[in-house]
Amino acid sequence: MARRCAVTGKGTQFGNNVSHANNKNRRRFQPNLQITSLLSDALGRTVRLRVSTNAIRSIEHRGGIDAFLLSSHDDALSIEARRLKSQISKIRAARQPDAA
Repeated sequence: MARRCAVTGKGTQFGNNVSHANNKNRRRFQPNLQITSLLSDALGRTVRLRVSTNAIRSIEHRGGIDAFLLSSHDDALSIEARRLKSQISKIRAARQPDAA
């Protein structure tokens, strides 16, 4: 399992540990990933995703997983999140009556 957020795509970053004597050793900065259950209003069920804590805050800020996925571009989402977005958009399209 890759250390990558399923929603934002945030992954491992690399840098240096720098000592007081200015010695530099390579290190990794891992994202704070959590496996969380998010409630989807359109699907009527919870969805388990491995997302960063920053993504959890962004999802709550935008009003839930449905609103977050529908407002984000497909390029920024993982394959799992794209599948979820397509399911949500299909259900929403089926629920709305045609305006014409």
